[in-house]
Amino acid sequence: MELCAVPKNPWNTDCACVSRRGNGIMASWKRVGSRMREAKMLMLVLLVWLLPVLEAVKVSPLIEQVSDHKDFKKLLRTRTNVLVLYTKTAASGDSHLKLLSDVAQTVKGQGTIAWVNCGDSEGRKLCKKVKVDPSSKRGGAELLHYKDGTFHTEYNRPATFKSMVAFLKDPSGPPLWEENPEAKDVVHIETEKDFRKLLKKEERPILMMFYAPWCGVCKRMQPIFQQAATETKGKYVLAGMNVHPAEFDGLKQEYNVKGYPTFCYFEKGKFLHHYENYGATAKDIADWMRNPQPPQPKTPEVPWSESDSPVFHLTDESFDSFLEEHPAALIMFYAPWCGHCKKMKPEYDEAAEILNKGADSPGVLAAVDSTVHKSVGDRFKISGFPTLKYFEKGEDKFTLPQLRSKEKIIEFMHNPQAPPPPEQSWEDKPSSVSHLGSEDFREALKKKKHALVMFYAPWCPHCKSSVPHFTTAAELFKEDRKIVYAAVDCTKGQNHDLCKQEGVEGYPTFNYYNYGKFVEKYSGDRGEAGFTGFMRSLRGRDQEKVGKRKEEL
Repeated sequence: MELCAVPKNPWNTDCACVSRRGNGIMASWKRVGSRMREAKMLMLVLLVWLLPVLEAVKVSPLIEQVSDHKDFKKLLRTRTNVLVLYTKTAASGDSHLKLLSDVAQTVKGQGTIAWVNCGDSEGRKLCKKVKVDPSSKRGGAELLHYKDGTFHTEYNRPATFKSMVAFLKDPSGPPLWEENPEAKDVVHIETEKDFRKLLKKEERPILMMFYAPWCGVCKRMQPIFQQAATETKGKYVLAGMNVHPAEFDGLKQEYNVKGYPTFCYFEKGKFLHHYENYGATAKDIADWMRNPQPPQPKTPEVPWSESDSPVFHLTDESFDSFLEEHPAALIMFYAPWCGHCKKMKPEYDEAAEILNKGADSPGVLAAVDSTVHKSVGDRFKISGFPTLKYFEKGEDKFTLPQLRSKEKIIEFMHNPQAPPPPEQSWEDKPSSVSHLGSEDFREALKKKKHALVMFYAPWCPHCKSSVPHFTTAAELFKEDRKIVYAAVDCTKGQNHDLCKQEGVEGYPTFNYYNYGKFVEKYSGDRGEAGFTGFMRSLRGRDQEKVGKRKEEL
C-alpha cells in the first residue's frame, strides 16, 4: 500500500495518492481543518463584539469602584473630598469615566473619585440605601460630592476637565469665570502656551485682563468686561487669564503685573500699553478700544509740606524745639504713599485751620513725613501710618489710633483723655497659629512636614479678613504634630527682609513648605474651607502612601 508523506502544511490536502486508506486520512485532516477555521472565525466574531465592551468598562485604577455599603461608608470616613459617579448601567458611565480618569490623575492626593454601578446586584443595593437613582437622570448618570464624610452637593457645573479639577481642588469655591454663560465672548486663556499662540495668530487688537480668582476688583469688573466683549465681538478680542499661580510669575514680570486686575493692550502680537480705568463701564472699554491711548502721565503730587496747609510740618532738626514752644501738640507721622494718610489729610487740615489759628486754641496740629525724617520716627518706634501722638510739655503722652475726623480731633484737643486700650494684636491673642520671625522661621519649619505660612501686614484689610479663617483652620489641626499654620508680620523688625526672600510682593501671601522647603504658593480660597481643605488633601495623600506601603508589605 502506498502512503502519502505528511505535508508540511497539514491543511493542504493535495496529494497524488489514491488509496482508500490515504483518502480516509485526508478526509479526517479536512474535517479538522474545517472545524479549526470555524473556531477561528467564531473567536474573531466574539473578539470584535467584545472589544468595545471591554474598552467601555476599562476604568482608571485611580477611580475607586464601590458596590458594598460598608466599603462605601469606609471610603467616606477615610477620605474628606470625594466625587461619586452613580450610573444606571456600566455602559451609561462610559462618557464620564474617561474624563474622570484624567481628572483623578490631576487631583491625586487632593480629592478622590469613586464609581458606583447601580446596574449590578450589589451596586443596586448600595444605590437604594443611599437613595440615589441615576436612571431618572439624563444619560443615566449622576455626580454627587461628599465632604468630610457627609453629602455636600450635587455636581452641576460643566462636565469639563478644567471645571471638575477646579471643583475638586476647592469644592466650596466660586465657579470659574468661563463657566458663566454671559462670559462666552471673552477668550479664556489657560496656559502661557495658549497666550503666546493667541498673540501670534490673532490679527485683531487684544485687550488682556490678567486677574486672580479671589480679587474683589476683578470680580466687580468681570461683568463689565464680558459685556464689552459682547458689544465689540468681531472687531476686537477681549481675553482673560488667571495669572495668580506661581507658574505665571515670569509672565507677570514681563508685563509688569503688580496687582489685579492688570489690563494689557496688544496689536499684532506686540504689547503697546496698559488700560488703567478701573471704574470703567462696558461703553468706556468699547470706546477706548476704538481709540486706544496710553495712560496719561500722572501729575506729580505736591508734597504736603509744600502745599498751602495750615498744619505745622516738622523735620528731624525742628522737632524738639517745636515741642518746647508748644506745650500741647498733636503730631501725625505719615508716609506720602499711604492711602489712609491721604484720606485723613483733608480732615487734619480742616482741624488745623481752626486749632492752629485760634487765639485761645487748646493746642496745635503738626505732621512729620517719616519717609524723609526717619530719625524722629525711629525714636518713637513708628511702624505704621498714619500714627497720631499727643505730646504734653514735650512728653509723649498718648498714641491715638481712633482720631480720624476733624470733629474727633478738635474734641480731643479740648479734652485730652487716654484712648481706650488698643486692640490686641493677632500675635498677642492666644491661638494655634505659630507666629514666626526671621530668627526662628527656618528652624521651626524644618520640623513640620506640612506648613502653610501667611505673610501679612497688620494694617492690610485683606489680611484682617483672612485672619479668623486661618486661625480656625490652625485650631482644627492643632493636635497634628506634622502640621503647622504659621504667620509672619512683614512689618516687624528684620521680617521685611525675610518676606522679600520668600517672594512676598503683596499682602497677604500664602506659601506652602515641606520640611522647610518652599513647594508652592497657595492660591485657593481664603476662607476656612479653603485653608482646611488644602491641608486635608495633603494628609489624605500621606494616608494613601501609608496604605500602599502596607499593601506592599
